[in-house]
Amino acid sequence: MARRSLELDDRLYDYLVQFGTRENDLLKDLRNETAKLPGAGMQIGPEQGAFMALLVELTGARRALEVGTFTGYSSLCIAGALPADGKLICCDVSEEYTRVARDYWRRAGLESKIELRLGPAVATLDALIAADVEPFDFAFIDADKTNYSNYYDRAMRLVRPGGLIAIDNVLWGGDVADPKQNDEDTKAIRAVNEKVRNDERVTLALAPIGDGLTLARKR
Repeated sequence: MARRSLELDDRLYDYLVQFGTRENDLLKDLRNETAKLPGAGMQIGPEQGAFMALLVELTGARRALEVGTFTGYSSLCIAGALPADGKLICCDVSEEYTRVARDYWRRAGLESKIELRLGPAVATLDALIAADVEPFDFAFIDADKTNYSNYYDRAMRLVRPGGLIAIDNVLWGGDVADPKQNDEDTKAIRAVNEKVRNDERVTLALAPIGDGLTLARKR
């Protein structure tokens, strides 16, 4: 019986991926291709992808929103867990990285489920709010950290009651708990962590998976 989350060495992590996920060859190919690119550390791990896909299924999500797509690993996991008539809207600013994502969406047969909106995500989310779109069931936030609070505020307006918001990188390599770390990204993550903790509109849990994943269910 463990009183706290277990620390994972490389051997135990490999075991976790082997027996705790069903990562297919396409996801493995994308992970390996992304590992060769600048900023490869922005990609989520296979265990987090499997976890989020399960969350999508558990919530019965049909409409999903992703803020920060990079090369597409998380979007493959989310869209793959949506029903046949499901829809994922992806927000990103990089034509270069999302070109990789588009290729893998096509190879996975998920193009019809995914809509990419290139441009600053705050503007994209504001446009969705202004258009009074059908509410989303699931939202994943994993983009520039200084806008995390803005993304959360807008996701709260776009997600339905009972829907789930997942926020990535909330432990930030441990820097959030280190008082000597005060760069803008770290301060922004601390601020959104405090905001979500104090937000009585949601039920909260922070899962120590990957770089920390906050789950906020809108009441």
